[in-house]
Amino acid sequence: MQEKYLTVDALTKYLKYKFDTDDNLKEVYLKGEISNFKAHTSGHFYFSLKDSNSKINAIMFRGQNQQLKFQPQDGMNVLVRGRVSIYEQMGSYQIYIDEMLEDGLGNLYLSYEQLKKKLETEGLFLEKHKKPLPKFPSKIGVITAQTGAAVRDILTTLQRRYPIGEVYLFPSLVQGKEAYHDLIKKIEQADQFNLDVIILGRGGGSIEDLWSFNEEALARTIFACKTPIIAGIGHETDFTIADFVADMRAPTPTAAAELVVPNIIDITQNIETYKGRIKEAIIQKINYQKLRIDSIKNSYVLKNPMLIYDQKKQHLDYLLEKLTNYTKEKIKSSQNELGNLIMKLELLNPLQILARGYSVTYLNNKVLKDVLNVSENDIIETRLHKGLIKAKVIAKEEKNE
Repeated sequence: MQEKYLTVDALTKYLKYKFDTDDNLKEVYLKGEISNFKAHTSGHFYFSLKDSNSKINAIMFRGQNQQLKFQPQDGMNVLVRGRVSIYEQMGSYQIYIDEMLEDGLGNLYLSYEQLKKKLETEGLFLEKHKKPLPKFPSKIGVITAQTGAAVRDILTTLQRRYPIGEVYLFPSLVQGKEAYHDLIKKIEQADQFNLDVIILGRGGGSIEDLWSFNEEALARTIFACKTPIIAGIGHETDFTIADFVADMRAPTPTAAAELVVPNIIDITQNIETYKGRIKEAIIQKINYQKLRIDSIKNSYVLKNPMLIYDQKKQHLDYLLEKLTNYTKEKIKSSQNELGNLIMKLELLNPLQILARGYSVTYLNNKVLKDVLNVSENDIIETRLHKGLIKAKVIAKEEKNE
């Protein structure tokens, strides 16, 4: 019967599991009023969010609240984004906050997040689309306000670090409802100047001040620009849509200028280092060749040049002797071969056969081989080893073997 009864811990764990696996609770956007705010010594913020009817406990850990641009206080209306879960020890549900803004910026922030998600889904932020910045740009475009700290810092940094570069300033509006139209126009204009890189910069400000850099049309213009663009907008903690779509993001306008060009001092030092290495390599090469020349000059052969001819003459004698011996051997071999052939011919010579007592009989200049081919009174010739006999056939006798 007791098996039906759960422990409080089991029920709490079950509810926590339900909360943690519910997709609707993994990212929740809330607005409300801060109450019972406490900044713990650990750096975490503990407070409640309430409206006219309800209240929820909230916690914002130190890693997230360090990005806040304001100090939370009781009675302050805020917009938060976070996940909802259960704190097991108290058995209460609460929201773990990742981001928090003062209310009044809510619509802008929501538009920012929606556009960011849309462009990210389309792939405009992918690394494969990022164009590399040149190491040694010769023509640098700068798009920013004509006056102010940003343009001053950018131009001063470029002049100090890389005075050999040509800088082209394209003054633009950087704040206000129509600013992004002007920024688009200046980017398209700069893209026609055959520049090596473009700096898109602006000083810090509130989210409203920087909103021109969160416009979709500007983001797509930056993405379509053929010239590499580095964005240096606001302060280090400021992130705009333009930062994500640009080929590189710098934390400040000054940092953008520093990333775009190398330091002329470093270049000069590197050149001097390379000059020293080249000089050392040339000296080593010259010394090596001098040693070779000295070695050749002091060689025994050059000091006694006739030895070269003596060696060649000796070698020639050796070759002549070798040729003579080869020729003699070849003649002797040919003579032996000729003698063998003569012996074979002599063995086949019919005169030699006659010398052994044999004879050959002809009838009408043809060798007579058969008695049937001759008749009585025919004149025949018999060739002996020495001489020729002519005779008349007086009789013939057939003999069967």
